[in-house]
Amino acid sequence: MHSTRTSRRTFLNAVAAASLATPIYLRAIEPFPRTGDAKLRLSLAAYSFRDDFVVPKNAPAGSTPKIDMFRFLDFCGEHGCDGAELTSYYFPPDVTAEYFARVRHHAHLRGISISGTAVGNVFTHPPGPERDHEIGHVKRWVDHAAVLGAPHIRVFAGEARKGQERAEAVKHCVTALEECAEYAGRRGIFLGVENHGGIVATPNQILEVVKAVKSPWVGINLDTGNFNTADPYADLARCAPYAVNVQFKGEIRREGAKVSERADTRRVLQLLRDARYQGWVALEYEMKPDPWIKVPELLAEMKKNLG
Repeated sequence: MHSTRTSRRTFLNAVAAASLATPIYLRAIEPFPRTGDAKLRLSLAAYSFRDDFVVPKNAPAGSTPKIDMFRFLDFCGEHGCDGAELTSYYFPPDVTAEYFARVRHHAHLRGISISGTAVGNVFTHPPGPERDHEIGHVKRWVDHAAVLGAPHIRVFAGEARKGQERAEAVKHCVTALEECAEYAGRRGIFLGVENHGGIVATPNQILEVVKAVKSPWVGINLDTGNFNTADPYADLARCAPYAVNVQFKGEIRREGAKVSERADTRRVLQLLRDARYQGWVALEYEMKPDPWIKVPELLAEMKKNLG
């Protein structure tokens, strides 16, 4: 009898310990519960000036980029942005915590919130060194985001690897997201999976992935220009309830169309309002005209329609 009680007590203690060690949110994600009216805040992605963050290949020796993070933050302040999305690609390769602190200091003094950052990664690798590298990269940027005060990181899902079935790629992506989300959640940082082709090219595909991830710290980084479907607006509306960040594009391209068309800014913002989205809407400029001319125009249009 004593042995039975001891075994039962040991079992119950083990269950209790496991419940403490395991996050209570181990469930498939549902649309984020949001009460009250929508709240859309204007931000600008550093990627909009991607060509000017690097020195042109044909530039004279000793040339410097046209813009850096500090000048970009000044630009955001000068054009009425509340936030700035600081794309990871354009930080110095040997960036330090001290540099991130300087950027955060600069942003605060200009009244700019750092709305998030964005990394390049592939989460479809099978277990092994490549997968470990990708997960480690995202975790390092979680640490960087914490220093910056950025609440969100845009991540990618990736494409199926050579000879890999999509179902296997999705499985690897989901488990990688869960591992990174556990790390990010402890620091209060969201991971937004972008609808960026590969295994998440369609609304059904990206919803399949984010719904399978067992963490409240993972949602969709909703890129308004990346659904090349018959009705991109309807597809954006389907995904908006799962959005943790929005990147607004000035154009959309419908399925089968040879050229892009100008995005309906008012319509995009309204579908976000209908979903009671409360968060950042970052302009990520990818159109052909000079961004130094066109970005201010688009920001003014967005600000007017944000109302």
